[in-house]
Amino acid sequence: METKGFGFSDRIAIAVATGAGAGYIPRAPGTAGAIEGVLIYLVMEGLHLGAYFPHAILFFLIIGTWSAYRVELFWGEDSQRIVVDEIVGQMIAFGLAAGRYSLTSLYVFVGFVLFRVFDIFKPFPLRQLEKLKWGIGVIADDVGAGVYALVVLTLIRHFIGS
Repeated sequence: METKGFGFSDRIAIAVATGAGAGYIPRAPGTAGAIEGVLIYLVMEGLHLGAYFPHAILFFLIIGTWSAYRVELFWGEDSQRIVVDEIVGQMIAFGLAAGRYSLTSLYVFVGFVLFRVFDIFKPFPLRQLEKLKWGIGVIADDVGAGVYALVVLTLIRHFIGS
């Protein structure tokens, strides 16, 4: 990790923004970040902490925006190494399911795929959200992709069942 010359808060920002290093994966770091979001969901469900999942989303949203802003100052806008946005977006895709329902493996997989599709293709207005400043744009488009995935996943569950 290239943290030589950075202060303590910069190192924390780098660790958070890169998803504890997942952003350094050479191929598909965004997918690695999304997988971390899935793992957070699965661990919280496994520990019966699903009721606190919305709190975890809010925590990652706040610290992720801060860390994205910090690292953009020295890496430039929306660096590929920043994956905390994928973590947050993927968590949102499962957000309303946590605490009330446990998702089956199939729904976790479908939610993962849906999030990645919306994140990659960025339907309106997600691409426009990327233009927001102060780290907000880094996070906002993935929050939107997570909301889109959540809506589609919820509709699938409603019409097809668990």
